[in-house]
Order: sequence, then structure tokens, then C-alpha cells
Amino acid sequence: MSLNVLAIGSSRNIGYFSSIRLLDSGATVTFLLRSPAVFDADETIQKYVKAGKARLLKGDALVKEDVQRAWDEARKDGPVDVLLFTVGGTPKFSLTKGAVIEPANLVTQSLFNALCTLPTSQPQPRIITISSTGLTRTSHADLPFALKPVYSYLLAVPHKDKVGAERLVSHCAGWTWNTKDDGEPGDEIMGEEWKKREGLPAEGSLKRFLVIRPALLTDGECKAEDEKEKKKGKPAYRVSEGELGGWTVSRKDVAHFVADAILNRWSEYENKRVSIAY
Repeated sequence: MSLNVLAIGSSRNIGYFSSIRLLDSGATVTFLLRSPAVFDADETIQKYVKAGKARLLKGDALVKEDVQRAWDEARKDGPVDVLLFTVGGTPKFSLTKGAVIEPANLVTQSLFNALCTLPTSQPQPRIITISSTGLTRTSHADLPFALKPVYSYLLAVPHKDKVGAERLVSHCAGWTWNTKDDGEPGDEIMGEEWKKREGLPAEGSLKRFLVIRPALLTDGECKAEDEKEKKKGKPAYRVSEGELGGWTVSRKDVAHFVADAILNRWSEYENKRVSIAY
């Protein structure tokens, strides 16, 4: 039986590459897109649209009602098996703040909307979110030394948003959050009294998360499918529940892992946070 997937934030990069792999496997994917026209000239996506396997829904993940419509659209043919949440903005550079995304809590608030509208009349879907290494003080300590300034300055603003998203997941999944060492995201990220948000799943009630923390992302090719890499006889990338201390990983290799985890290795990675790097 083919999977039914709701993809939020999949117009490009990891979400897009992952969705293509899932479509190629026979899945049906409903895309929530601010501009469905982004796929007008995409022959691969259009092939699946014509086959009824890809559905393009106009909407904004920051608008709760739009996210609710996305769930409703995705559930027309049955329960949603997978929520692929890969929201991320296009950063602008500021001399004083480094990379800046508007709004500064884009990822966190979009994830709030996805979880607060999560259908309760069906089995829990698998939920995949993309985070980053080096977010918290604990994780930052294990970064390669030369990358620490990049994370501390250039990526500080978007990473506060990612921390908010991880805090939200930790609450819903019932995972321990290291408040002493890593602190709590502020109201500017989470919103006031965020634990009382209407529709928010009860603490510890969601057990089917997979949080993926990639190293510094690149636009390189997928090494996992490179014949030369295969001949080396070792995995193209490393995946671990612990910190890897790695430098980089390509978006296409992260997408390779996302699809592999969903399709072949879910029992191994369900309800975990993992890092991925070369």
C-alpha cells in the first residue's frame, strides 16, 4: 500500500528532493505551497500531478487555517501516513545579525500550526522535521572549531528559530529538554504561554517523530548514489544519535536519508533525534 504524505516546506531543497524520492516510490504527496506556480515548469512534478499522485495546494504554513486545509486535502483518500516538515526561509544577510529570516520564528510557528491542526481521528502519522547541528550550547561544543564562528554569528538568528522548533517537538514527544545548559527559547520565538496554545498535542503524546540535524548544508550531489563512492565500501554519510562533529553534508544526501528512513528503516529511527554528516 502506497504512503500518503503531507509535505510542508517542500518547494525546494531537502523537502523537494525527499518528496521526489517518495513520489518515485509510489507515494501520494500533497504539497502546501505559497506559490504552486513554482512547479509550473517542473516536468517531474507535473508528471505526478497528471497521474494524480502529487497535489499542489496554495497556502501559507504561517496561517493556521491554510495548514488545516492542507490536512483536509491530504486526507481525502485516507489517513496521512507521513508529515514531511521542512520549512525554512530564504535568509538575507545583515552585517550586525548575520543571516536573517523574516519572520524570525518562521519555522517554529509553522510547526505549531502543523501540530495544532494534527488530525486526532486517525492514527498518528510519522513526523519528520529538519533541524541543524550546533543549535544548543551542548551541541555547539561538539562542532569543528573552525565552524563555531559560522554558527555563532552567521547562523545565530535562524538557529534560534530551529531551537524553538526542537523545543516544541521535545514537549509533544515527551523528550527531556536540558533547560539548565540550553535554556528556554524566548516568547519572541515561541509566543506567550505557548504550552496553552489551542490544539497543541498534550505533552508526551506524540511518539512518531524523527528530528534530523544535518551538518552545514551544501548543494553538492548525492554521494549515496555515486558509483565511485559505492566502490569505497563505506556509507556515503554518517548518521548518529550522538554528535558527529562533522563539517558538511549535501541537501541531496539528507533527502536520501529521509526517504530511506521513511521507506525502509522507520523502526530504527522512530522517536529519535539524529545527526547526519560526511
